[in-house]
Amino acid sequence: MTKEILIYAEVTRDNYIHTVFFELANKAQELAQKLGDAEVNALLISKRGLAADYREAFANSGINKIYTVEGDNFETYSTDYFTVAAVTVVKEIRPEIMLIGATNQGRDIAPRISTALHTGLTADCTGLDINEKGQLAATRPTFGGQLMATILCKNFPQMATVRPKVFKPAEKDYVKPAEIIYKEINLDNTPKNVEILEFHKKLSTEINELDSAEIIVAGGRGMKNEAGFKLLKEFADKIGAAVGASRIAVEMGIATHEMQVGQTGKTVTPKLYIACGISGAIQHTIGMDKSEKIIAINSDKNAPIFDIADFGMVGDTFEILPELIKYIEK
Repeated sequence: MTKEILIYAEVTRDNYIHTVFFELANKAQELAQKLGDAEVNALLISKRGLAADYREAFANSGINKIYTVEGDNFETYSTDYFTVAAVTVVKEIRPEIMLIGATNQGRDIAPRISTALHTGLTADCTGLDINEKGQLAATRPTFGGQLMATILCKNFPQMATVRPKVFKPAEKDYVKPAEIIYKEINLDNTPKNVEILEFHKKLSTEINELDSAEIIVAGGRGMKNEAGFKLLKEFADKIGAAVGASRIAVEMGIATHEMQVGQTGKTVTPKLYIACGISGAIQHTIGMDKSEKIIAINSDKNAPIFDIADFGMVGDTFEILPELIKYIEK
C-alpha cells in the first residue's frame, strides 16, 4: 500500500473534467496533511491527449501524479472498459484512499471497483476526515436521513463517493508537478456488453439552473398544489432565482424530480436559499444547509427549518409571497 489518495477524474461527454474532481482534490489536500503529507494523485481514463490538455488544471489542484489510461476505447464512458482500466491501475499502485464523485458515472463505476478489489465503499458521503488511527472516516446519512453515520473501511483502498457541491474547490492554486504517468490496459478479453448507439441530451432548465444559481427559492408540502408552485415561480422570477423543491413536493406531483434538493436530489450551495413551506427534515436540509444565507417561510413556528435558517418568517406562504412580490415590484 502506498501513502497516497487517488481521485477518479471523471470526464464529461463534452470532454471536460467534472467539477466534483476539483472539489475532492481540495478536500484531499486536507486529508493528506493529516496522513502525514501523503500524495494526492488522479486517475484519468479518456481519449488521447486529454491529460496533457488538463495538466495545468491538475497541477493547480495540487495533484502530484496523473495516472492516465487513454485510447480510442475510452473516448466515451463504458462500464466494462473503464472498470477494467480503473481496477488494473488501482491494483498496481495500491493507494491508501480512493475518492470518486457521486455522479451518475461515479455511482456506476465505484461499486464495481470496490467489488473487484474486495474492499468497502461508503456512498454519497457528506463529510470526510482522518481519525486518530489514520483511517478514513466517511460520514453519510442513514436510516432515511434520520441519523448521520461515520463509517470506517477495514480493507484497502478505503473508498468513498461524495456528491457534487458538498465540498468547495480551492480558492487558490496549490501548484504541484502533475507528472503524467501513462498506463497500458489490455482489453482483449474484456467483452463490451453495452454499446452506445445514440445520445440524446435532455434539456432541463431546472436542473441546469440549480447547478449554478446564486439564489434558489424552494417549495415543499406547504405549497399545497400546482398553483402554489406557480406562485413560487412568479416570486423567483422577480428576484432572478431558480426554483427547487423538497422530496415531498415531488412525490405530491407538484414539482419535477429535476427540481428536487436533498438526500435523493441535488446538493446546492447558493448565496441565498429561500425555503417556502418546507418543514426542514434532514433529508432536505442535507442538500442545502451549506448555502451562505437561508431564509425560511413556514406557518409552523416549531418547524426544524428555523434551526438552520439565518432569517425566519412565521406565516402562510400564500399570504407572504404575494406581499413580497408587491414590495419588489415597487
